[in-house]
Order: sequence, then structure tokens, then C-alpha cells
Amino acid sequence: MISLLKYLKPYKLQVILVAVFTLFSSVLELYLPTLMADVVDVGIVNSDMAFILKTGVWMIVCSLLAIIMTVGKALFASKTALGFGRDVRRRLFVKVEHYSMEEFGKVGSASLITRTTNDVKQVQDVLNMMLSMMTRAPLMLIGGIVLAVSRDAKLSIIFLAALPILAGLIFLITKKAVPLFGVLQKKTDRLNLVLREGLTGVRVIRAFNRVDEEKTRFQQANKEFRDTGIAVNKIMAFLFPVMMIMMNFTNIAIIWFGGIRVDEGSMQVGNLMAFLQYASMILIALIMLAMTFVMIPRAQASASRINELLMIDPQITDPKQPAEENGLHGYIEFKDVTFRYTGAEKPVLEDISFQVKPGETTAIIGSTGAGKTTILQLIPRFFDIEKGAVLVNGIDVRNMPQQELRKKIGYVPQKASLFSGTIKDNIRFGKEYAADEDILEALETAQASEFIAGKENGIDSYIEQAGANLSGGQKQRLSIARTLVRKPEIYLFDDSFSALDYKTDQKLRKALEKTTVDAAVIIVAQRVITITEADQIIVLDEGKIAGIGTHQQLLAENKIYQEIVTSQQAEEESA
Repeated sequence: MISLLKYLKPYKLQVILVAVFTLFSSVLELYLPTLMADVVDVGIVNSDMAFILKTGVWMIVCSLLAIIMTVGKALFASKTALGFGRDVRRRLFVKVEHYSMEEFGKVGSASLITRTTNDVKQVQDVLNMMLSMMTRAPLMLIGGIVLAVSRDAKLSIIFLAALPILAGLIFLITKKAVPLFGVLQKKTDRLNLVLREGLTGVRVIRAFNRVDEEKTRFQQANKEFRDTGIAVNKIMAFLFPVMMIMMNFTNIAIIWFGGIRVDEGSMQVGNLMAFLQYASMILIALIMLAMTFVMIPRAQASASRINELLMIDPQITDPKQPAEENGLHGYIEFKDVTFRYTGAEKPVLEDISFQVKPGETTAIIGSTGAGKTTILQLIPRFFDIEKGAVLVNGIDVRNMPQQELRKKIGYVPQKASLFSGTIKDNIRFGKEYAADEDILEALETAQASEFIAGKENGIDSYIEQAGANLSGGQKQRLSIARTLVRKPEIYLFDDSFSALDYKTDQKLRKALEKTTVDAAVIIVAQRVITITEADQIIVLDEGKIAGIGTHQQLLAENKIYQEIVTSQQAEEESA
């Protein structure tokens, strides 16, 4: 947790103000019992009304000043803690945004969400408590002990018996609770994962009639979270009653032995009253410290999880000395590229070599798992290759800043991903300040104008999260329009026409020919009819190139391509 405190640097002044306000409010509160003792031992004993009134007014002034200081301390402590939480969340978000796809896969989106929200909240709350209590509690504890001893040193021996017992109990309780806090956060991850999968996959769950099984899975995760939480709280539940028992027994002992000393004439009544107040302050300070120590282990577990994310070094980083632009636009080349996913036994792609020039359309076809999508993901450098080189405009993508590389590329993923907001907002995701005319043109090319015209608010119509209120074909067309409005020099279409009917597919491809006339286009497709007019078709088989050529050339010479065409024709005829 200490490593996260560096994010407090912008709040140095506020932390200092918290400490100053805490110091003055604690001094004023410690001074009040002394004034009360003087009222009893001097004012009441001597029947001095003027002294009582004077001291009473001074007590009111001290109380008001202490209240003002306490409010100020709470205000600055809250602002500091909330600002700290905001900064850590922002730092986490920025860090995670720089992760490669591999790091995303290792941590998991459910855990990333939990760590960015729940874990940061735990650390933030403890920081607020530390600023509010841990600065105040030591002052009250030490000040209370010093002033209590100054009132009656012999009576203070009671603290020597009570404080070690109390400290030992706090230590034992927190020692048992610490390991469970880390487990509790992992159970939170699991609960979030199951809940997220249940919500995002609700259609599949219902379609396969697996609602009861998903309920059972969620109940199991929920039960594990509950049981761990109960186990932690059972242990922590002992703390407060134990402290209250010790506090009450301490007060009984003080009154008992203090009464004897008053009876003997060794102590005045006012001093005994002040001693009791200091005893309460000391024990309350201990309770505050105990509450903080209770929260610290859980915050420590959360801080460790946060640090894990911050300590991950992304495998894909920008080069220290980027290669200079050479004036080329829309050139792609794969040179003997071999790639394997982490932990895979054999490469997904092996010795892949081909070229794509501006104004040309290259299609990639092959069986499921042949590596078609992987080829597209290597171009914007979502992954780094094992061997060979991927060149864009004659420059190895590893020698280009990622932002500059991806500015050149328009990527339409296999699964259309839309965001909650208007249609216009989603299209502008491709180009932030795109004019309405450009948006309408992109929608026209993507064959999306017709269904948008049927909506009451047109391009200002609202899209639900993940495009839940749109069909698969509508989402694909909007995803294509988002890429078209960008007007990049390289277009990557990853099976982006699969949800379209043949008529819309044909119209869209004809419209794309005009829009992408000067750009390099790579299309991954399952349907042969989508790629028959491509300038070159790459046939993939188990991660290797089984053939390159036009539709006619491959149909005449390539056995694998012939099998694909024959099987699709048979499917169409049977349909």
C-alpha cells in the first residue's frame, strides 16, 4: 500500500492542513477535562461563580474551535482521499489501455473491473480513515496518557495492565482476518465474472434453456462470497465488544481505586473526573487505531492487486527511435511471418509471405482456425510476431509508434462492437470531428441509410449497450460505416459481411470499390461469393499458405480452394 502513496504528492498541502487541524483540535479536546477539573476543584469548592462563568465560557470557546478544526480536517481528508482514488483509477485505466491482448487475457476483464472499482474504493476508504483517525488517535493516546499521569501517577498503573491485553487481542484478531481479506477479493472477482457472463450471454442461456444451471452457478459464486465475508466478519465482530468490555472494566477500576484515593484525600474529585475523561480518550483512541488496523489488511490486499496491474509491463511498446515515414501509402507486406499465442504448442501462422498494394483487394479464405483473423490482428500490431516481419508502407510495424500505425488502418472486427449512445456518436468513434455529410456518406456506402431512415431520430437515434436494439446485419453495417468515415489508407474487414444477405453484400461490395479505390483492402471471408472479384485470394490451411491467386486461377489449380467452392455450392443447392 505504501507504493500507492506516491499518488498523494499533488495533495501535500491538504495533508499538511489535515495534520495541523488534527493537532489543534486534539490539543483543545485534551485541554477541556483540565478546565472541567478546575471548575469543580476551584470554582465549586470555593463557590467562586465568576471563576465558574469565566472558565465555562472558555470551555465553550475551546469546544467551538475544536468543532471547526474537526470539520476542516474531515473536509480536507475527504477531498484528499477522493482525489487520490480518482487519480489511481485514472492511472489504472491508462495503464490497462496500453495492455496488449495477451495481458488482457491473463488478468481477465471481470478482475480488471473489480480492481479498478472495488479495490480502489477499499484503499480510498482506508486512506480517508488514516487521515481522519490515525493522525488523531496517536495524539489523543499519548496526550491522554501524559495528562492522566500528571493528574495521578499511581492511578495510571491501571493502564499498564489494560493496554497490553487490548493490544494483544487486536493483534490476534487482525492476524486471523488478514488472509481472508485477499480471499474475499478473489471471490468478488469470481462473482463479477459469473454475473457478467450471465448478463452478456442471456440470449444464449435462454436459447439453450440453461437458466437453471446459470442460477446454480451464480448461487454457488454468491454463496462462496457470502461465506468468506461471514468468516471475516465473525472474526472482526469480536473486536468491538472486547474493546468495550476492556473500556468499561478500566472505567470501573478507575472509579473504584480513584474513589479510595479521594476518600484518603490523595486526589480531588475534579481530578478524578478529569482522569476518567482522559481514560475514555485513551481507550477511544485505541478503538480508532484498532478500526484502522482492521481496515488496513483488506486495503493491503486490494493495494497488492492494484499494484499487480500497475507493475505489469506491456509486451507491446512504442520504439525508442521510430522509423521515419518514407512517403509510401497503403502498402502491406508479410515476410516469412511465424506467430504463436503464449503457451501454444505450435504456431498459429507459419512462414506467411504476401504483399498488398494500394488500390488492390486481397481476400483471405480458409477453414475455421486456419489463422485468418490472426493475420489481420498482426497488421495493427495487436500481437508481436515470433519470426519474420510485418511491413506497413515498407516499415516494420515494430518500428512505428502504435498510434501512428493505427491511424493508417480502418479495422472492422469479426464481432461488431458498438457503444451506448447515438448512431452519430458511434460513427464518429472512427473520426471524432466527422461532419454530418461524411457520416451520411459512410452510412450510404455501408448500406445502412435505409434502416436508419426508418428510425424517428435518424442518425441521432439511440443505440443501447453493445447494440442490443439492433440486428446482427445492422450492427455490421454500422461497424463498417464507422471505418469508412475514417477514410484510412488500409481497410481490414474481418468476416464483416457474414450477417448480410447476398443482395446487400453485393451492393455493399460495389459501393466499397468506389470508396476504397486508392486504399489497400484485406477481406477475411467465409463465403466465396464475397471474394470472387478480389485481385488476389490467399488460401490458408492450418496456418500455412496453400495458394495465392485470382478466383479463376485458384479454381483451376488449387485443390483446397476447389473443395471450399464445391462445398458452398452444394450447400446453396441443398438450401
